[in-house]
Amino acid sequence: MIGRRYHEVVSTPYEQTGGRVRQKERTRQDLLAAARALIAESGAAPTVEQAAARASVSRATAYRYFPTRRALLAAAHPETVSPSMLPPHVGDDPRQRLIAAVDRFTRTIVDTERQQRTMLRLSVEAEADAELPLRQGRAIAWFEEALEPLTPRWGASGVRTVAVAVRAVAGIEALVWLTDVAGLDRAAARALMCWNAAAVLDRALAEGPPS
Repeated sequence: MIGRRYHEVVSTPYEQTGGRVRQKERTRQDLLAAARALIAESGAAPTVEQAAARASVSRATAYRYFPTRRALLAAAHPETVSPSMLPPHVGDDPRQRLIAAVDRFTRTIVDTERQQRTMLRLSVEAEADAELPLRQGRAIAWFEEALEPLTPRWGASGVRTVAVAVRAVAGIEALVWLTDVAGLDRAAARALMCWNAAAVLDRALAEGPPS
């Protein structure tokens, strides 16, 4: 009973405990805004203390919201605002689901491009922090969700393999190459990423997931 009670306490976000919920949520958003601004300005992943100073929040208060730097960076990354990339009532057609997810995902990338580029730069450095959001592969889970109707046919491992293949052709890495090297504008780059994702799926549907 004690262990269960402890789990319930630590798994509840601080801003949802006790009173003053709205004020706590504002403080949390202030900390996230400060972290995002610091990333965009300096190109360095901020500490909890640095975000607290920028947001004029005490360090003790900031640690109640984000106990670790990892928690702060994960929450500050733009993609985390959406638990899913699928629209409501999307249906069970895997191709429609995947295109919808990639379309929304790439739109998010373009809308937050400056922050995404900074996070990419941090992620590929020789001594990059393994806790950075781009090194967690979270987008793969969104594409796995889109491909979920194919699980009975491919199994969970096959679905994940195709989701990884889709992620390889869609994201900030692809956007940087398509715009900076290939010279495409953002709309054309997004369209090509969606086309590539559909091509990956069509190949997998015809031949099965890559081994």
